[in-house]
Amino acid sequence: MAKIYNALLLLAEILFLILKIFYFILTIFIPRTKKSVIDEIVLITGAGHGIGKELAIGYATLGATVVCWDINEETNNRTMNEIKMMGKNNIYAYKCNVADRKEVFKVAEKVRKEVGDVTILVNNAGILIIKKLLNQSADEITRVIDVNLISHYWTLQAFLPNMIEKNRGHVVAVSSLVAYKGATHGTVYCPTKSAIKVLMEAVNDELRTCSKGKSLIKFTTVYPTLVLTGFDKNKTRIRFPSILRKLTPQKAASLIIDAQRQNFKERTIPSDYQLILYLMRIFPNKIFWCVYNFIGFGVDEEN
Repeated sequence: MAKIYNALLLLAEILFLILKIFYFILTIFIPRTKKSVIDEIVLITGAGHGIGKELAIGYATLGATVVCWDINEETNNRTMNEIKMMGKNNIYAYKCNVADRKEVFKVAEKVRKEVGDVTILVNNAGILIIKKLLNQSADEITRVIDVNLISHYWTLQAFLPNMIEKNRGHVVAVSSLVAYKGATHGTVYCPTKSAIKVLMEAVNDELRTCSKGKSLIKFTTVYPTLVLTGFDKNKTRIRFPSILRKLTPQKAASLIIDAQRQNFKERTIPSDYQLILYLMRIFPNKIFWCVYNFIGFGVDEEN
């Protein structure tokens, strides 16, 4: 009798699992509402230029209190002042080297005292060096890894504890499409972006498991295509330029904010690139390289 009961119980669990799977598949096609960011304190790393600057402007426009972090004090203050000229006064700027753990914790404590508890953390800071692996110095390799990846550990350790205590918060990580496929002259940059993807998945799962599914902290990883920030110094080549669809920092930031406000766990920027990534996983590698060679994509090395 016990065996029959256990078998029926297992069958019920399987049926319930199938129903949940169908439910979650259906939710993919249901439009998501954008949550408000009013009364949120948003901290953005790398806010002195490019995507980071536009993220600061975007969140400030939506009514959030914005905290700008950048190692370049001059450009960071410029971002703050531009936002203040728009009539938005809930904006703060702090010089911070996110690759330095002690400095991150020191400035984070200052933010807590002067502004409040950060509720949305946007890890955006990043640098790009376009060189062959054997041409990169030890300092260059270390610097890219420290800024692009290690800094995420320091900011998470600095701000996540308070989010866990209050069971409220959102972490956004700016990765890249190259997280899914390494590119020529990106032997250091690409792995850092790929590692961000796995780091966010691991932290999300860790909180879910440790809280027994009760954690309300959200995680969003975004994968932008090439953005016109000047990082690649116009060294990107492609046979059909319209395919690449380079984005302005303003457009990229707008799409990133939308992804965060809609609680997407992962989002390519633009979103329709997600289908391309799925196809890359399904088709044999030789098909990918045939297409890759046909479109003639490449990145020239820095001098």
